[in-house]
Amino acid sequence: MRGGNNVHKVHLKKGENDFIVLVEDTDSFKKWKDDSSVPLAQVVDGFTIYTTHKHGAQGVMDSASKAILDSSFGKCSEDEIISTILREGTLQTTTSQTRFGSTNDSIGSMANHR
Repeated sequence: MRGGNNVHKVHLKKGENDFIVLVEDTDSFKKWKDDSSVPLAQVVDGFTIYTTHKHGAQGVMDSASKAILDSSFGKCSEDEIISTILREGTLQTTTSQTRFGSTNDSIGSMANHR
């Protein structure tokens, strides 16, 4: 993903844990909310469930382990968990950071060797 793009995610706090699912766009998400027969593949941006290790919606995202998912949602399939997050969670849109920034402007110790 390039920097400066909008990132659409659905955040759900369940117990002590925060879970996030990335969605393709807000229109497909709203369409799914109105008609859950729309396939999840047209809504989610990858079938990965993220957790932020109790740091809220803005924390660093890490793939949620099976143990964390089982303790928070019970023994469910990942598709069922994703559906729960989409149904009960809150949609948020943020702008991703630029991917490449200025690196080593001073050129470190090489600045003196020019």
